[in-house]
Amino acid sequence: MDFKNFEIPYNVNPKYAKKVAYFSMEFAIEQVLKIYSGGLGFLAGSHMRSAYNLKQDLVGIGILWKFGYYDQARNHDQTLQPVWTKKMYSFLEDTGIKFQIEIHSAPVWVKVWYLDPEIFNTAPMFFLSTDVPENDHVSKTICHKLYDANESTKLAQYILLGKGGARLLDEMNLEREIYHMNEAHGLPAAFHLLKKYNGDMNRVREKLVFTTHTPEEAGNEKHNLKLCYDMSYFSGLSMEEVKRIEGSDDDRFNHSLCALKMSGIANGVSKLHGEVSNTLWSKYPGICEITSITNAQDFKYWADKPLYNAMDENDETAFDFRKKHLKKRLFKIVADQTGNLFDPDVFTIVWARRFAGYKRADLLLHDKDRFYRLLNNPKYPVQIIWAGKPYPMDYAAISTFNSLVEESKNNKNMAVLTGYELSLSKSLKQGSDLWLNNPRVPREASGTSGMTAAMNGSVNLSTDDGWIPEFAKHGENSFVVPKADYMNTSIYEQDTHDLNTLYEILENEILPTYYDKPSQWRKIQYNSMEDVKDQFNSDRMADEYYQLMYNHQNK
Repeated sequence: MDFKNFEIPYNVNPKYAKKVAYFSMEFAIEQVLKIYSGGLGFLAGSHMRSAYNLKQDLVGIGILWKFGYYDQARNHDQTLQPVWTKKMYSFLEDTGIKFQIEIHSAPVWVKVWYLDPEIFNTAPMFFLSTDVPENDHVSKTICHKLYDANESTKLAQYILLGKGGARLLDEMNLEREIYHMNEAHGLPAAFHLLKKYNGDMNRVREKLVFTTHTPEEAGNEKHNLKLCYDMSYFSGLSMEEVKRIEGSDDDRFNHSLCALKMSGIANGVSKLHGEVSNTLWSKYPGICEITSITNAQDFKYWADKPLYNAMDENDETAFDFRKKHLKKRLFKIVADQTGNLFDPDVFTIVWARRFAGYKRADLLLHDKDRFYRLLNNPKYPVQIIWAGKPYPMDYAAISTFNSLVEESKNNKNMAVLTGYELSLSKSLKQGSDLWLNNPRVPREASGTSGMTAAMNGSVNLSTDDGWIPEFAKHGENSFVVPKADYMNTSIYEQDTHDLNTLYEILENEILPTYYDKPSQWRKIQYNSMEDVKDQFNSDRMADEYYQLMYNHQNK
């Protein structure tokens, strides 16, 4: 293939003819390609699959992480051990393209790999690497670990994604009308364009769209402005010019704020998050419009077809048999990892996602007496599984993970699994009866794991955050903890309210329904599967990006 004059290798649907480049730090496309950490990657992966489903004129640009995020192993006492293993991918194609970009005032070589759409049914994708013999050791390490803990390395990664990705499009003569930044990591692309267009900010805004995933200002990355400048983040712009664009007098550079100033339009990732984002950023003059496009996941990839077939034929026996089969498959993984033998006839709760403080993995354990009563209830027996990857330098999250491991040693119906990636995620969603999601409102921008759980007959029990307000009908397709007054109550009071309400719903509504009214429980599963399949399928999302964002530009 001639990558210098690259063309989309399928017939583009005229409805999606606008030429788009999609920049993301991570993509969860398939288990074998370990270049993702969590929800942002799962979302980007589904987006690339839907771009292929709809035959959009879109290319994905990411980084080929040599060690991925990390491999989640265990120490001899079962606690968490991060392991970094070099990854090898024979299915990626060497484009033969190499070029240099400036990072930290020095030239760094970038090599480019290609993922053909036919391999995993995605949009065409290009992955950047600095791990080449021409580079010194420090430059090679830029693409080693996703979200490296070292601040300079992290900034270099953003420069590689943004400036490197924009430069790649130039190298390939691949003209793109839209540069879509999935989070602000790819922002150096904007400064590359600003230089290319001789400082014409209007031309940059015509091209740039921005998706923000972070619902609070503290969560948006800021780095020392001088350090960013020294790292060559701004493609030659002076610090004074950058401050004028960003419009803040802080000595720390606010990536998201600057992205909102340089983009033509931006979006939050649920209706609630769109409202929160507008409230959050409206105090800054000169930001672009912030709309909302609710995240979604690729139905074709995630949904269990036999389960849907049984539901569509209203074959209750086949439906229940299939769900039990999926539970048995998951429980083999539980047995293999923990030595616990779970029972497919017992109600199974799963909490599985990235370990972060606001997601409150151990909320149920804040009341130990009630937790033990739940685990040891002879009338309504329960099994519960946790899984997820803490960030390897987030010691509080690792401590939470390890405390759950310790607790699980005393309970044969409690398990903590490692290796939470695409494959295990799918197994957990297929094998759970209840998908527990209890972030502190309104900290969760979207929370897409519950969508893919619903696609596998796992019912959501969630706090009223992210996508849930757009989906949930309590007692009909899911169960929802009503919002506390989180603006006027302490975190302690909010946690106590959510904890007590969670237990009340579990004890008084969910368990009696599951055990005493199985046909009613099945109806809730059916409603959940029906309500999620179109509105929260990423084909809808990928279509909305064209209609509401890409086609909105240049008007």
